[in-house]
Amino acid sequence: MTRPWSLTCSACSATRNADGLPDVCPDCGAPWLVRYDAAPAPALKDEIARRPWTMWRYREWMPLEDGEDPVTLGEGGTPLLPAPVLGHQLAMRDLWIKDESVNPTGSFKARGLSAAVTRAKLAGVKAFTVPTAGNAGVALSAYGRRAGVPVHVFAPASTPATILAQIRVFGAHLELLDGHIGDCGKAARAYAAEHGAFDVSTLREPYRIEGKKTLGLEVAEQLGWTLPDAVIYPTGGGTGLIGMWIAFRRLLESGWVDGTMPKLFSVQSTGCAPVVEAFERGADRTEPWQDPWTVASGLRVPSPLGGAIILKALNETGARAVAVSDDALKAAERRMAESEAIDASPEGGATLAALEILLEDGDIGHGDRVVLFNTGAGWLYRP
Repeated sequence: MTRPWSLTCSACSATRNADGLPDVCPDCGAPWLVRYDAAPAPALKDEIARRPWTMWRYREWMPLEDGEDPVTLGEGGTPLLPAPVLGHQLAMRDLWIKDESVNPTGSFKARGLSAAVTRAKLAGVKAFTVPTAGNAGVALSAYGRRAGVPVHVFAPASTPATILAQIRVFGAHLELLDGHIGDCGKAARAYAAEHGAFDVSTLREPYRIEGKKTLGLEVAEQLGWTLPDAVIYPTGGGTGLIGMWIAFRRLLESGWVDGTMPKLFSVQSTGCAPVVEAFERGADRTEPWQDPWTVASGLRVPSPLGGAIILKALNETGARAVAVSDDALKAAERRMAESEAIDASPEGGATLAALEILLEDGDIGHGDRVVLFNTGAGWLYRP
């Protein structure tokens, strides 16, 4: 079957068709990215406006053929909330928070796993496996259950207990390991090789990032088909930031929006900051972070497979990567709740802590339109 999309290697520009269940590029080991034959026409905006508020309202932008039904729990359509109290405190006139905590399973991971499970089920997959710092495991467990496909999750033993309980609720088989997500990734790949399960690790298949692309499409639509000046995004594996980078570029190239590319800022924890370290030394790829630790478990990714793509997005948009301490991100998490009634995850709190640094350093202006991303629900991190 000829599909209206193909795959391009993010590093060596090799190409392949979209048949089967692709892993990384066999020539260089880099992730595949989806490439479409053509962008939808801007006239589609009127039709989109009449559709339900889920990420699948953008189905023409997605890896979905005519007549195909996605595996969905109603993901996407999350609120873009003005932050007037924090804006007043920071002397900012145009500050917004995109609250992904209201997604099914409580985080932005619902978007990527809905897209990945949809394509994998249509390709005939019989079982899934994934390493997780927490939220991806919850999302895959839920969407695997929705699709009727069994799921095997590998997670660090230090993962918050509430998140582990959510994984079990959806009936996934959960294995806890001492160590970090990199150790879990090795276990997941070994399990996939032995049992024939499909590994949906971050960027080891190309469709999770297509679900994350809808973050950028939604922000543009919620701002009246305009783009912000800057986005601050908590970065572990980096699919959200990469997805928005792709979405904003395509919107500009296809005439859906006018203006300039937003600056895409990456925030990490000082306890695990491979992107920050690579950016500051001018490297084009990340190096593994030794002894990673942070209370923001989604940021505890010592060796992101998409590190080179993240760095390219930062450099192309004139942004940078910053690291904040756990104390700073926890304090900012509390401020977000007390000021704007948003129960943010530690990763969400990190974006507010980073904003203060970027304002002080002059990377962001007080008159800029800025979007912070709260990627998950704070309650998932509490016993």
